[in-house]
This record gives sequence, C-alpha cells and structure tokens, in this order.
Amino acid sequence: MNIEEIRALWGPNYYSRYPAIYMLLDIGELEERPSDTIPDMKDRLLKLIPTMMEHRCSPGYPGGFLERVGEGTWAGHIVEHVAIELQCLAHMDVGFGKTLGTDAKGVYKVVFRYRDPEVGVEAGKAAVMIVDALFNNKPIQIKPIITRLNEIRDENMFGPSTHSIIKEAQSRGIPHIRLNKHSYVQLGHGIHQRRIQATMVDNTSAIGVEIADDKEQTKEILLEAGVPVPRGKSTDSLDGAFIVAKDIGYPVTMKPLVGHHGKGITANVKNERELKIAYNSAKKFHDQVIVEKHLEGFDHRLLVINGELVAAARREPASVMGNGKSTIRELIDMVNKDPRRGIGHEKVLTKIKIDYMTKRLLKQQNLKLTDVLPEGRLLHLKSTANLSTGGCSIDVTDEVHPQIKRMAERISKIININVMGIDVVAPHLKRPLKETNGGVIEVNAAPGFRMHLEPYFGKKRNVAKPLVDMLFPPESESTIPIIAVTGTNGKTTTVRLISHILKYAGKSVGMCCTDGIEIGNQLVLEGDYSGPSGASHILTEPLVDHAVLEVARGGILRRGLGYDDSDVGVLLNISADHLGLDGINTLDELAELKSIVVETVKPEGVAILNADDERVMKCKDKIKSKIVLFSLNESNPALAVHTSNGGIVVTVKDGNLILRKGTLDMIIDRVSNIPITFGGKAAFNIANAMAAVAAAYSVGIDIKSIQTSLVTFNSSTGQLPGRVNLIDVGSFKVLIDYGHNPSAIESLAGLIPHLTNGKKINVGSGTGNRMDESLLDFGKNLGKMYDHIIICDSDPRQRKIGETAEMVRKGVLSTGFPKKNLQMVQDESEAIQTALRLAKDGDLVVIQANFIKKAIQIVLEYKENISIKGKNKKLA
Repeated sequence: MNIEEIRALWGPNYYSRYPAIYMLLDIGELEERPSDTIPDMKDRLLKLIPTMMEHRCSPGYPGGFLERVGEGTWAGHIVEHVAIELQCLAHMDVGFGKTLGTDAKGVYKVVFRYRDPEVGVEAGKAAVMIVDALFNNKPIQIKPIITRLNEIRDENMFGPSTHSIIKEAQSRGIPHIRLNKHSYVQLGHGIHQRRIQATMVDNTSAIGVEIADDKEQTKEILLEAGVPVPRGKSTDSLDGAFIVAKDIGYPVTMKPLVGHHGKGITANVKNERELKIAYNSAKKFHDQVIVEKHLEGFDHRLLVINGELVAAARREPASVMGNGKSTIRELIDMVNKDPRRGIGHEKVLTKIKIDYMTKRLLKQQNLKLTDVLPEGRLLHLKSTANLSTGGCSIDVTDEVHPQIKRMAERISKIININVMGIDVVAPHLKRPLKETNGGVIEVNAAPGFRMHLEPYFGKKRNVAKPLVDMLFPPESESTIPIIAVTGTNGKTTTVRLISHILKYAGKSVGMCCTDGIEIGNQLVLEGDYSGPSGASHILTEPLVDHAVLEVARGGILRRGLGYDDSDVGVLLNISADHLGLDGINTLDELAELKSIVVETVKPEGVAILNADDERVMKCKDKIKSKIVLFSLNESNPALAVHTSNGGIVVTVKDGNLILRKGTLDMIIDRVSNIPITFGGKAAFNIANAMAAVAAAYSVGIDIKSIQTSLVTFNSSTGQLPGRVNLIDVGSFKVLIDYGHNPSAIESLAGLIPHLTNGKKINVGSGTGNRMDESLLDFGKNLGKMYDHIIICDSDPRQRKIGETAEMVRKGVLSTGFPKKNLQMVQDESEAIQTALRLAKDGDLVVIQANFIKKAIQIVLEYKENISIKGKNKKLA
C-alpha cells in the first residue's frame, strides 16, 4: 500500500464538520484481495488490537465492524478503523471516519477525526503499516506504535490547567485558537479576544510576576505587610549558606531564588552535610539560593483568582506504605500502576520517579530500594509535595479559616497578580497561621489547576470557571460577526464591497481574499489568502470587530474552513471551474463543496443564496439558519414563496435595487447609480452588489449607510484591483479583469459592447490545472466575443509550457475565428504590450490577467508614456 497524500483538515470540510485527517491511499494489489480472502484476518486483527471489538461500523452494534471484516471489506476501510483505534489507545478518543472510493482503481480517500493533528497523521501512517502486515501475514508490534503516539501527544497536548480553561470557555460558546505548540491560546475573536498562557492571562501584572519569581523580594514585601513568613536570607555561596543556617537554626529549607514546579527545593535540611548537597541542588537553577527556616506541617496551596480565594488543597509528597512483603522499589511500581497516574500531566496523578531526591531521603533513613518496608510504615519519597513529582492533593477549601482567606486575598492585591497560587506550610488551615506557627513560603504567578480540578481526595473544584468569568464577565462579547463568501465568480468583488460598506458604517474590518489581507484600510499581507490561513489571521487580529472572508474551493478541500461557524454565509453561484481537481469532477460535487459555507452558518445567523442559480438553491434544505435570497429577476417564483413565508429578498424593480420584507420594499438606489454596475450594464456586478447589500443588512447595517457606500465604491485599480478595471489610455480603453473560466468570460459579454464602438482585442490565458473541456470552452467564449485575440501561457501549472495555450487556441478556432487575428505570445507581459501597440482610436483591450499587479503597472506606464509623447508633440 502507498500513501499518496496525507494532511490535517483544520475545521469544517468537505468530508466532515469536524477536524479530520485526509489520506489518499493506494491499496495496490490488495484491491483484488478483500479481507474475506485472507485466512483468519478477523481473528488476527482482534488478537493484535482487542479493543476493535467495540467498533460498530454500519451494522450499528459492537462487533459490527469485525463482521464486515469477516464478510469481506477492503484494506482502506480497515485502515480507517485502525487509525481511529490507535488514537483511542493513545488516550485521544475519536469515533468518526469514512472511506470513499475514487475514479482510480484501488485508490481510496480515507478520512478520520483527530484530537491532535500530528497524532492523527502518525496514526494514519501506522494504521497502513499494521493493515499491510495483517494482509501479508507479517509480524507487527502494537506497543511501540502506541508509545510513539503517546510521546507525540505529550509533546503537543494542552496541560490540565489550559485544557480546563478551554473546556469552560467552550461550554459558553467562546471559541479558542492555539497560537503556538505550547499553552499560548486565544479565547474569543478579534477585538473581543483574550489570551492566556497556561493560567497566566493577558493582563496579569508584569511587575507582579517579577516579584513572585524573586522569592526573597516576595518575603520582604509580605513581611512588611504583616504576613507570617519563615525567617531566611539569600546567598550566592556555600559559606554564606552555612552562616544563614547557623543564624536561623536547623532544620532549614533550601531553594533557588527564582524557580518553578519545586525544582531545586530541599526541605528539612538538618545538618551541614545535607545543606551542602541541598545547596548544590538549588544552585543548578539559580546563582542565588535562599536558606529559610523549615516550617513543620503540611504543604498547602491557596488559589486566588480575581482577588477571591476559590480553592485550597493540602499537598502530600509522593510516598509508599509498607506491607511487610514488598521491597521499596516494588511498592513504587505498585503505586505507579494506579490508573490515575500517568506521564507528566496526562492524568490526575503523576507516576513516581526514582531520582536524586528519593535516594537522598532513603539514605537519610539508612534505607535502600531493595529493602522490604515493614507493614504500616509510611515512607515519603520526596521532600516536596509537588504533583509533578508524584505527590497527591486533598481538597481543604471548606476548612480554610476566614482570617486565612482574607490574608490570601490581601496577598493577591499586595503582589498584584490576578491568578495567584499561595504556598502555605502549616499543620492545618482551620486556625490562623500565627496560632499554628505556619507561614507563607512563596507565591506563584502561573499556578497549576490540576490539584483542584481532580484532587486525590475531596471535592472537585471547577477553578477554570472564575478565571473565564474574569476574562469574560456576564453579558460581555467574545466573538465578532464573521461574513464568509464563496462561489465560482465574484467572490473578491463581493468581499471588498461588503468590507467597504462596513467600514463606511464605522466598523473596523478585517478582510481576506485572493489579493491579500487588509486590516482597516491597510494591506498587511499580500498574496492569496482565500483559505483557512487568511481566516486565522483575521480572527486573531485584535483591532478587528467584523471579519469578511473569501472562501475558495481549494482551501476548503485542502485544509477546511479555518473557522467553526459564521454569522453570514454567502453562496454567489456555481459554474464550471477547477473541475477535475482533488476529486471534484462535476458541478453537483462543486456545489456540495461550496455549500459548506452556508451550511455552517450559526442557527441564529443568515445564509444568502442566489435564487437565479439552480444548484445554489438546491443547498437550501441543508441550511439551519435564516435565509435571504437575491435575484436579478423580480419575477423569480422563489422570491414570492420566500417572502410569503416571512423571508427577506434583494432584487431589482423598475431599475431600483430593493430590499423586500414581506410586502414592504425598501429602495436602496438606482442600479445605474452604483458605479460597479457600469450604468446597469454589468449584470454580474449587480448580482454581487445585491449579495453585499444582503450581507451588510444581515449584520445590522442601516439602509442609508448601505446606499451611500454603494455609490462610493467603484471598479478602480485602487478599490477593486483586477476586477473589471476600466482605464482610459489616450484614444482607446483598457479593461483588466482576473476572470479565467468560461463563465467569467461569458459574464463580460453583456458589458463589453457598451464600452466602445471600436475593435475588441483580448489578452487571455487559460490555467493549466483546468480540464481540457474547460480550456476549450474558455477559448470558445473568447472566439465569440473578440476581434483579435492574443493567447499567452501565464499559469501552466502541471502542464507543459504551451500546452494550455494550445487548448485555448483550439477552442477559439472552433468558433470559426479567423487565424490571422489570433496570436500566440507565451509571456503575459509581452502579450499585454503587444495588445497595447495594436490598439487604435476607439478600440478596447481586455486583459484577462493572471498577474494583476504587473498588468496594471504595464498599462499605467504605457498611458503615462502616451501622455508624455502628446505633451512633447504639442510643445514641438
């Protein structure tokens, strides 16, 4: 078997409404060998992965999939199920999958859900290896594969604190975007976004964090404020540590001046020999080491969020209890078998590792790992109670004395950290610290939540809730309106016009399209951003309060939408373009693909559909939101039905563009007053304008603002580069347009005759990744419309240079177009210059440019040269 392609789809996509792995798999000769032809296939699969028994598949009950294997199914289908199960075995539960055939024999699309994209891709590759081994009766080991998936998961997964915050946000409909491979996460979109890094939030005081990191400064500040803290002092030498310890008296605790997660801390140091070892341990993490009085009691953590104590836990060091039979090492192994213990932060508890700290504690008690611990004897294996070293937590929130509660809340204000962990050592928290000789030993600026979310004993505390409450108080917004536009033609024009309307209404707009990304009126990134990366850029932009996204077919297919849902989805039209690519071969398949944009509109949102397009209207039944229709034909029967059911339509009546609600018609403006319609002659831009009006109205823009915006938007190279840009060049005109498919050429047919009475000259180029039929139709449409045609080959894609141009040439000549008026000029720039030199008074040069910026530059430079020559002639 051979994986021809494998990639992660980020969001809703052609195959699923969930993030999924897409694999194009060639099963080769296994196409002739379904599973029922392989002896004992079902039994060997079950023996290798016993949990496959749970898979239901189409029968709908446990064991259903194995029945399919016994009856006979193909290798690709088995790969799908194995890839799903491998992820489940790596503690990343998924359930969705599908396997689809293609036109190529033995080639399948295998699609399955993932939780982490890297784990998903690796699971797909491993599944192919496993299934290949099963079909060919080769030995295969499953354990190393699961170990590898666990390693990838641990590298990529969110820690329990971050995960809990995201989960709480999701429960409120607040979206999240991961900003790096670690714990840097955005909650919400655009102007309403908030950012976290683990439990540190975007407005956490930087000064407070610096103070918390410096343990000695923290103690000084708290001491001055009357908070009980252990006596101590920092030093940068071993001799200094001896002096401090002697002054305050043993036992002492050693810790680095700056540190986290208990690293370098040694508690209960009883003599100079132990102090030397502890000093060297702390010195590994910071040049300055704190020596402070060891406090007797338990290690407690107080969690304060937004100035309020929300949880308290007692932390106990990793330990084992003797049974009189097992060695200490065996007892540790038994404790680590607890299903609640895992590697790192994957579970409630962490497995206990035998490290230097463990060996030091054993040595202090004259014990070895091979010694048998007497029954009932408790042996602490760590001197600190951190969960990351195998400790456990007990919830004591309800035991906290009111005075300790007030003290903790006061400390958070003094240090000025809005999410703070306060470490307290005391026998208990039922009485004030001064009564129990307890004290605050440090504060933490990014406290872990795990001990409170899932304590070993006691009540679970949803400490993510007060944090999300702080970031997003009741009634606050977390998202911005998202308007997504798709279709075959007109996407960029419609996206730019919607953005123009919104900006005129005072909105801060983020817009992405095939030209680039604009924030407000500034182009911040140039290039084709009509895919999910463009959406992601816009939604993470903190200045944006409205997002307008162009959504192209390629982005949906290759990476998914890039967002979960939208407030407004626009489906402009469906016509032949890019067919034959990525398995989309028919107009119906193209319609199904593009309909995802309107199917993923929020239930309370609006889907805007072109009522004049039959395939667009077929999507209507799959839409869950409200619908607005637009049509160039006021008599379109669909409009009457829609308005009778309370729907809104946008259409043209008596030369006016109107918005109709029930029996009420609201006039937007005369169509002829809207510049991009070229006096009402460009029907395609009338349709684009109607879609833009519907979108703007659907997000609350008033009619007057819409009307004023429409008349101030035109097809200039500044506002709408490469979209029907009409430029006067001396005695003739040039029209620059990006259209590269048959319907785009055809749509200009109604406009071009009205622009000039002279000869019509075209510079055109097909795109190499179109089907032969599409390129021939492209040429045919050119042949029907123009008097002189220059064909170039500006975008050959996977074809040989000249092959695309030859297909277009055949299409042109099939219309009876005279050969003498047809030229082949390979380079687009040269072709444009040739056309400009051919043009005479009253002619029109139409440039279907692939490189828009360059085409505009050539035309404007030619115009400037003509102007200079004219001035010089007059002077002469």
